[in-house]
Amino acid sequence: MDYGKFKYMQSKREQEARKKQTVIQVKEIKVRPKTDAHDLNVKIRHIRKFLEDGDKVKVTVRFRGREMSYASQSGFEMLKHIVSEVADLSKVESAPKMEGRTMMTIVAPTAQKRKAVKPEKPGRRERSDGQASSPADRKRESLPETQEER
Repeated sequence: MDYGKFKYMQSKREQEARKKQTVIQVKEIKVRPKTDAHDLNVKIRHIRKFLEDGDKVKVTVRFRGREMSYASQSGFEMLKHIVSEVADLSKVESAPKMEGRTMMTIVAPTAQKRKAVKPEKPGRRERSDGQASSPADRKRESLPETQEER
């Protein structure tokens, strides 16, 4: 085998290895101690989506001004609530800790695999000949084709 063929085969093997790798990103969600319940639920929904996609999530509580006086109590309670909401999908990688004006924790997805099969969209049904039909196709089938059939 000549050197050119060797280099080509080596690059193909490296390309296959890169294709099979999964890149885990760290997504960050920022909240404040006075974040309202509905807004917090939206953030939790985003965290759940990131964890289902296989990414780690860094949850940060940012304090300003007088909020620092009760930072350890309210921030810890908020992080504990968020972690308990996503406990079925994740495990805590780093416990809540204070860094300057922010309190943060990192949650990582558990090792369970996501379902690769997507649910079928409503409105698509199988025809008797095995082909999928849309609502527009069904409407066309119900109309007479020529004026003689009317």
